[in-house]
Amino acid sequence: MSRKIAIIGSGSYNFTTAVVRDILSYPALADARISLMDIDAERLEISRLTVAKLIKAGNYPASLSATQDRIEALKGADAVICTIRIDPLSVWRKDLEIPLKYGVDINVGDTRGPAGIFRALRTIPVMMDICADIEHFCPEAVLLNYTNPMPMLCKAMQTYSKANVIGICHSVQGTAEMLAKWLGTSIGQVSYLCAGINHQAWFLKYVVDGTDALPQLRQIVQDQPEVYEAEIVRNEMFLHLGYYVTESSGHNSEYNPWFRKRQDLLDQYCRRGTSWNPGETNFSIKKISERDANRDKEKAEWLAKDEIDLKRGKEYASGILNALIGDGSPFEFNANLLNQGMITNLPHKTCVEVPVVASPRGLMPASIGDLPPQLAILNSINAQCDDLAVAGSFAGDPQMIYHAICHDPLTAAVLSLKEIQKMVDELFLAHADLLPQFKHVN
Repeated sequence: MSRKIAIIGSGSYNFTTAVVRDILSYPALADARISLMDIDAERLEISRLTVAKLIKAGNYPASLSATQDRIEALKGADAVICTIRIDPLSVWRKDLEIPLKYGVDINVGDTRGPAGIFRALRTIPVMMDICADIEHFCPEAVLLNYTNPMPMLCKAMQTYSKANVIGICHSVQGTAEMLAKWLGTSIGQVSYLCAGINHQAWFLKYVVDGTDALPQLRQIVQDQPEVYEAEIVRNEMFLHLGYYVTESSGHNSEYNPWFRKRQDLLDQYCRRGTSWNPGETNFSIKKISERDANRDKEKAEWLAKDEIDLKRGKEYASGILNALIGDGSPFEFNANLLNQGMITNLPHKTCVEVPVVASPRGLMPASIGDLPPQLAILNSINAQCDDLAVAGSFAGDPQMIYHAICHDPLTAAVLSLKEIQKMVDELFLAHADLLPQFKHVN
């Protein structure tokens, strides 16, 4: 019988079309029943049109439906992919502009720190509702979560629901390919071991044709200005901490106390897509605004194409689903799961990102042992802030949220405890109507 795959938040037609293309490229999933769901009717229709054209181009025996009813999409699903963005940009701006007023200069603000935490507080209830529907209407389904903030949402869902949740991101494979390019090799010649936390995992091993490539990579970063300039923050972290970190310099500049606490440091290290000025649009919001503005033009161009590229892309989702509900071929990837002893010097049951093998028997995470201590310290601080914020959300306790933010590395590097309290109070006030779990906050 064909497998049903529901995509919640499918209004992002670029991602939706790409992930469906990849899924259908596996013969065992070519007849899948694809169910698209989004609350935005216009975006949903765009995705339906592009996916329908993709199915026709590949002459796949797949079927397609589109609905604004989440329960209809989930009923009988074998797998669920979630890629929602619950906030309009007008809400997200407050997460960034209020901290900036206090001197906390955030670059992206979707994963951790003050902006990431308040994004999590608004998103956790929605994700828990999705999990509750999965438990009721498709309890055996696997949920692949792409929604940020990844570590806090996965911590919440994997702790407080019975849904089978896997958190997946692009940063590990994206960084692995970037490093291969710098080294002048192909990713097919590379093997690596990467572990830590989402957006701050570390390439503990990076081997090219059987040889440790980290010393060569260090020399390239030091000797080639164009390579150094491409990822200044991450390259500085690599040179001083000894291991290369996943996710972009923009993101990583937010997750530590070293690069964004003074204007001279911003000028020195945050020159490429990692900063913004008061009165200007934040880097990530500008990108999303431009993408939204160009959506109609891109849609028209895509639908007018005579030929559709059906070649499988690099997202993990299709390989995971083929391993779990397709032909059963084992698939190795990096996933976000609760730490059950996989990384022994990070907190128990915090959300970690580790190598995992998917097969018909389920998921088998790798045992990493201890991270190098200089890496574990930074991971642990961020992970414990995430954990405290999640606990505060379920408790409806604003003091726990304050405590999570006052230990955030960037915030703590910039503000006093009293200043942090004032900033957090203002964030709560700005978002009061969107935080029903904090009923006593006004």
